[in-house]
Amino acid sequence: MIARNTICLWFDGTALDAATFYARTFPDSAVTAVHHAPADFPSGRQGDVLTVDFTVAGIPCIGLNGGPAFRHSEAFSFQIATDDQAETDRLWEAIVGNGGEESACGWCRDKWGLSWQITPRVLSEAVTSKDPAVARRTFEAMMTMRRIDVARIEAAVRG
Repeated sequence: MIARNTICLWFDGTALDAATFYARTFPDSAVTAVHHAPADFPSGRQGDVLTVDFTVAGIPCIGLNGGPAFRHSEAFSFQIATDDQAETDRLWEAIVGNGGEESACGWCRDKWGLSWQITPRVLSEAVTSKDPAVARRTFEAMMTMRRIDVARIEAAVRG
C-alpha cells in the first residue's frame, strides 16, 4: 500500500547509496524497493535507478535521482531522538565519519547534503521545561555545542 504522505528527497544519482546507508545506520529503517527508469530521462538512461523507496526511523521516504538541479538545505532535516550519549555518539559518528560535516546545536550534514539533528531526549525535555530557568540554562549550554554532550545538558538542568 502506498503511504498517504511520503517525504521525497532529491539526489543526483546517489539515492540508493544514501538509502542503504540510512537503513544500516538508523533503527526502524529499511530499503523497501528500487525502481528503474522505464525510458531515458533528463538526468539518466533507461534502466538507471530512478527512485528508491525506504524508511528512516519509520518515516516513509522516496529517493529520487533527479539530477544536479536541486540540493538539500538545512530548511529540511531529520530530527532523531536519542536515549543516551552512546546512541548520540554512534549516530553522529556514522554521519560525520562517512564524509559528512558537523554543524551547531546537534546538527550535522551527511555526505549527500541532507541535514540531521541528533537530539538526546534529555535536551528536548529540558529546553521545553515548564521551569524557565531550566529551559534557559539548557538552551544556553546547547548553543555552545556541536555534538550534544548529555552530561553537560544534565548539569545545566541541575543548575
